Amino acid sequence: MAVLATAGTALAHSDVAMQSVVFVERINPDQSRRLEPADRLNRGDRVITVVNWQRQTGNGSFVITNPLPAALAYQGSAWDDQDVSVDGGRSWGRLSKLHVGGRSAVPEDVTHVRWRIPARNRARGQIAYSGIVR
Repeated sequence: MAVLATAGTALAHSDVAMQSVVFVERINPDQSRRLEPADRLNRGDRVITVVNWQRQTGNGSFVITNPLPAALAYQGSAWDDQDVSVDGGRSWGRLSKLHVGGRSAVPEDVTHVRWRIPARNRARGQIAYSGIVR
């Protein structure tokens, strides 16, 4: 199954500019890994989405929310303190505290990722998360 790679839409305060870039992880013959820009993805590909943000004005805190494409099974984030949603963005929390039906949520249940950028943070930054193409 081939899936066209598209950057996720990250949402934040209007005073913040953002750009998402998607990479696919490839394994070299010597088992080392490299990232390549994702032009096309296939089932089972491991992808890394990098969200670059830059504060345009102001210095207050803000939130970046990134809905995950349905074809991507979330694996993890480079930030330990992000919130996730497993119900389309209606409720949020740490993955370890969320439930789907009667069971504990697992990374593959994640539909959205949200990061809180504190006021003290610098004027620009980068957040990355990984997933597997379903």
